[in-house]
Amino acid sequence: MLKKSELRKSYFLDKYVLITPGRAKRPRDIKEQTVIKRTGKCVFCPENIEKDLIVKKFGKGKKWDIMVLKNKFPAVTPDNERAYGYQEVIVETPFHSKILAKLPLKQIGLLFKVYADRIKVLSRDKKIKYILIFKNEGSKAGASIVHDHSQVFATSILPPDVKEEMDLLEEYEKKSGQCAYCDIIETESKGPRKIFDDKWVIAFTPYASRFHYEAWIFTKRPLDNITELNNSEIKSFSRALKMILLKLDSLGISYNYFFHQVIDEKKQHFHLKIEPRDSIWAGIELGSGLVINSVSPEEAAKFYRS
Repeated sequence: MLKKSELRKSYFLDKYVLITPGRAKRPRDIKEQTVIKRTGKCVFCPENIEKDLIVKKFGKGKKWDIMVLKNKFPAVTPDNERAYGYQEVIVETPFHSKILAKLPLKQIGLLFKVYADRIKVLSRDKKIKYILIFKNEGSKAGASIVHDHSQVFATSILPPDVKEEMDLLEEYEKKSGQCAYCDIIETESKGPRKIFDDKWVIAFTPYASRFHYEAWIFTKRPLDNITELNNSEIKSFSRALKMILLKLDSLGISYNYFFHQVIDEKKQHFHLKIEPRDSIWAGIELGSGLVINSVSPEEAAKFYRS
C-alpha cells in the first residue's frame, strides 16, 4: 500500500510542499550521471589560469591550495551602476580530478576561511547590500566547468525573497521574543530529521524539504555571518558538510549549496543550505508554486545517518 501524501508548510515562510513518500524510490535505486565528459581544456587547472584574473591565493609556499579569481563573464561589475557588484570564482583545489566531498577536512576548513575573507573584503564597499556564496556541483545544478569551484555574488540590491525572509524573521522575534532559527534548531535537535549534532553545529533535513535529500547546517550560536565562526565551529561545519556531500556523491546526485550575507542586517543566524537536484520541477511546481517531494525528510535523514 502506498504511503499517503502530506501537505507541509515551511517553518515560517509562506511556502508549501507536498511530501509524497509513496512515489519515492529507495536511495540506492537513485542514480544519475551528473557530468559526462570535459569538452575542452580546463580553465581552472593551474597551468591554464589567466594571470590577470587572479585575485588572491591561499596556501603555504609557492603552491596554492585555494585560489580566488575574477569571474571572466560576470553578471554584475563595479563599473556598471545599472548592475553594480562583484562576481568571483573560488577554485577549491588545484587538482582537476578531486571533488569537495573527498577533500581533507583541513582543506574544507580552509575553504570556509576563504569564504570569510571574501565576505570581509567585499562588504567594505558601502554600495554592496547583499553577498551570496554558492556552489553548483554537477550538470543538473548548473555547473559548466568540471573542476571543483564555488562562486561569490555581491550586489547593490537586496533580492525580494531575501528581504521577505528577513522581514518574517523580525516579525517572528517580535511576537515570540525568540530567534526563529534558534527555535527550529531546538525542535530538530530532538526529532527524526537530525543528521549531525555536536557542541558547535547541527545538521538536519528541513520539515518541508523542497528537494530530495535537502539538508541545512547551522551553528548553534546565532552568528551574524561566516566571519564570526571560531576554529571549533569551522571544524564541526567541515565534518557535517563532508558527511552530507559524501552521501550525495554515493548517489551521483548534482547539488547546489549556498549561504547569504545581508550586509545591513545584524540579527541573522548563519547557516548553509544544500539542495540536491536529482528531481526536476515540472508543471505543478512551475504553474502553482507548490512543490512535490517524493523523498520525505525523515527518510532522507535516515539515509544520511546510515
